[in-house]
Amino acid sequence: MTATQPEIPAFPVAATGCPMDPPPLLSELREERPVSRVALWDGSRPWLVTRHADVRSALRDPRLSSDVRRHGFPFLSAAQSEAIGEGLITFIRMDPPEHTRQRRMLTAEFMVKRMEAMRPEIDATVDALLDEMTGSGTSADLMEAFALPLPSLVICRMLGVPYEDHGYFQERSQLVQDTTASPEEVNTALGELAAYLDRLATEKAADPADDLISRLVAEQETPGHLSRLEVAGMALNLLIAGHETTANQIGLGILALRRQPDQWAKLVERPELVPAAVEELLRHQSIVPTGLQRVAREDLEIGGTPIKAGEGVLLQIGAANRDPRAFEEPDGLDIERNSRQHMAFGFGVHQCLGQPLARLELQCALAGIVRRLPGLRVTRFLEELDFRHGGNIYGLFTLPVEW
Repeated sequence: MTATQPEIPAFPVAATGCPMDPPPLLSELREERPVSRVALWDGSRPWLVTRHADVRSALRDPRLSSDVRRHGFPFLSAAQSEAIGEGLITFIRMDPPEHTRQRRMLTAEFMVKRMEAMRPEIDATVDALLDEMTGSGTSADLMEAFALPLPSLVICRMLGVPYEDHGYFQERSQLVQDTTASPEEVNTALGELAAYLDRLATEKAADPADDLISRLVAEQETPGHLSRLEVAGMALNLLIAGHETTANQIGLGILALRRQPDQWAKLVERPELVPAAVEELLRHQSIVPTGLQRVAREDLEIGGTPIKAGEGVLLQIGAANRDPRAFEEPDGLDIERNSRQHMAFGFGVHQCLGQPLARLELQCALAGIVRRLPGLRVTRFLEELDFRHGGNIYGLFTLPVEW
């Protein structure tokens, strides 16, 4: 009598249960089948890894590749599989040594010391946005009035992108992240964004300024280290990552804290806890529901499970950040917890380059809100809120608040 084969679940896993928590199925897999097959849209069956130790180990294993051009790479949608233009494949989708070469072009831009020098400017931006928000009444949509504009303003200034164009790139970047969009829609959005940044780079070449795109053109394109399309692709990656992720993390973080009145009160009373609170919110609210994609370059084992060369691997950050083996009572929110082992920014050579900027923005945003609006309240029940599902970035479309 043959043993019953476990059912292979579809991936991405459908959002069920509390929207502030990973789907229950991920917790079940983490406890019962921590390295297990899942089924993607195209019938492929990559491995899903859900335990903290296994994900962390896998992220520093050079036998797992980030290169989307490798056979077996686990694309999460038809649009993602077809939206691959050579010039738009930046270092995040490359392996060393090319990954290392291109990443080094940006390392100095995101050094902690350089980011810290921006704190007064970001604090001033926080205050200006809160002034505008509170000056127009006693209620607002926090996403529209604060969470989206803050990182958009910051990344636009860094890159040298006119902020008045933020609606143009925000609409298209959301479409690029949508796993339910058609290949035609995603390719059109990518093409428009690339063309926009190509035109901007041309302007910077003729009239350079103190911004990142000007420096990429002068220091990398002009000497021949990057093509113009590669400059546009690198800027595009930074533009999308630089506002979508942080904006949604701000919204989810405020919502999570307001759902725990004791944690909110503690933060209002002790604002010195803001940095620790940010780390706990990054752990507790993972905004990348699909996790990180890899493909095996050669045979290996993950958590004792054999993985063959050419097989796809999905590293589930949200499940790993709620692993009770790594964090005591992981489903609880505790802003005094030591959460530094979370993997919201990944781990290993591909760890998020922009994490110092993201941390800074989150700290400034949270500190500003608890200082200026200690009585902030969310005005809708959880089940009435409009969550973003079906994309590579999880978050909120709106967050109605009053004060």
